[in-house]
This record gives sequence, C-alpha cells and structure tokens, in this order.
Amino acid sequence: MPKKTPEYHFDWSELAFESKKPLRELRATFIAAPREMSTQRLTQLIKAYLPKGTIILGIAKETYVEGLENQPQFRMLQQASVQKLLDQVNAASPKHKIYTLSYFQREAKYIFSKLDFQKVLLVRGSWSRTFHTREEYYIIANKRQEYELISPFASEEEARVYEKTINREMGEFTKPKGPLSEKAMSERAAAIARYSYDYSFQTGVVLGIPTKHSYTFLGNTFNKVVPFQTYAMHYGTSREVNFSPPHDLNHYDTIHAEVAMIIKAQKEGLDLRGTTLFINLLPCPACARMFCETDIEEFVYLHDHSEGYAYELLQKAGKKVRRLAL
Repeated sequence: MPKKTPEYHFDWSELAFESKKPLRELRATFIAAPREMSTQRLTQLIKAYLPKGTIILGIAKETYVEGLENQPQFRMLQQASVQKLLDQVNAASPKHKIYTLSYFQREAKYIFSKLDFQKVLLVRGSWSRTFHTREEYYIIANKRQEYELISPFASEEEARVYEKTINREMGEFTKPKGPLSEKAMSERAAAIARYSYDYSFQTGVVLGIPTKHSYTFLGNTFNKVVPFQTYAMHYGTSREVNFSPPHDLNHYDTIHAEVAMIIKAQKEGLDLRGTTLFINLLPCPACARMFCETDIEEFVYLHDHSEGYAYELLQKAGKKVRRLAL
C-alpha cells in the first residue's frame, strides 16, 4: 500500500506552478528545511513559536546538506523522525497548527521569493558556505524579511554529546599500512577534510616523506572547529555573526589544518626536514608565512586560494610548490 500523506503537509513541487494562497494565508513562522535536530530541540522551537501562530517546518528532500553529501554531521531532518511529535502537537493545539513543506534545497530561493512569512528561522549547519554569501540571503534581505539564525541543539551539553556520537559513527581515520602515491596522498587530504564541522570550507592536510616512487605517511589533520566541533553551530559562526567575507581570517571558528599539522608534529616529535605536505586548498597567507619558517620542503595542493599568494611566497622562500589535478 502507498504511504499515506501526512495531514497538514505541502509539497513545493505541487505548488511551484499553482496558487501559493494556501501557504500565504497561514502567515506562519517558517523553519527553513533544517539539518537533523533532536525531539527536545524541535519541542523547544514549537513551544516558543506555536503560541504566536502557525509554524511551517521545511523538510528537505535530500538526506544531506547540499554540497556536504554523505557526511553524518550534515544530515538533514527527515519527516519520519518528527511526524509523531507533529501529530501529537496538532491534535493537542486547537488554535495553531504545524504544517510541513517538503522541497529540494535548491528550491529554497524560490520559496523565499514567492512567500512572505511572519519570521524565518534558519538552523545553523543546514547549508554549505556562510549564509550571507548565498543567494537565499540576498532574497531575504531585499524583501526585508525578518529572520534569525538559531542553534540545532537544545543545549551545549546536547551539542557536545552529538559530536561524540557522530565521531564514533565516522570512526578513526586509520593510518595506511604501506607507502602511498601522490594521488593517494591528495585524495587522503580531501577525505580527512570531511571530518570538519566547518560548513564554510573543509580543509585537510597530509604529511609524508617522499621515496623513489611514493610517500611514507607521517600524519593527517583537518580544520577542526574549536573548542569543540559543534561550538559554532550552537553559539553562532563568527563569519555569519560578523558578515565577514570568505577569506577573512579575523572571524574564523577553526584551527587551520596547516596549524594543526605543525602542532601535531611538535607533540609527536615529527621531523619535518625533507617532507612534502599535501593539502586540498592552497594555504592562506598567514599559514604560508608560517610555512616559510619550517623545514617542510614541498607543498602539493588541489585548489587555489588568495590569488596564489602562498604559491609565490613559498617559492621565494625556497620551497617547491605545485598544483595536482586529480
């Protein structure tokens, strides 16, 4: 038997070319399709906003944040996980109801364009890149739509427990047993980057010693959000709070992957002489200046950054720098 469509549910694919009047008339608070949240956190939001009026809860049709696929720390909220709570609330609330609106994440800009809401709630960690650099922000801002960036967690304790739970699910990024090719080293740098909770950009670094046709692995690091990985999602990412541009180093929530590698080398007593560092993103200017003073001999990267500042600086410092196309 086909699944029964939940009561109080809309699907944007059915409304896109039809009248939006049923949604407009609700004058609801809209929780834009969020990343996964606990029942406790969703209950907090319902208690805060349902007494003021109807709520429309966005439900993404994708499993993960677009651009951060297959990463458990960026799973999207699924309707099945909250339907029981919504049914209970709607049965108990005589005046205001909770509707759901399912849509693909790429359709959010059309929803913001076509509909006016009492308020839009944006759950941090539910999109890639900082929100104020996205098209959806400019649509909301030009309409003077009231909005608020909010935490996906009910408390700091829940945020910390969530990180531990997800880290166990992801597991350890194990040390390779044998030598690696340069392609494998670069792929590993891109893979370890996915352990970061920084949705503005994930950076990974791998350090190795070159041999005749391969590299001996020494270690890998990524840009870890501090003081704990869910901190910025809970308390607010500094770039979004300060509307800073993508390359602004004054407002940043992570320790750079490159700095993490230097710390790792210091703690573990790694000898940097003659080593090669693989990174998925050309180092930022600050890290490039730091690397000029290290014994790392070669830098291999995948993507450019800061108009090639590090490329020129590191070469002038006597380092080898090259871009690898995978």
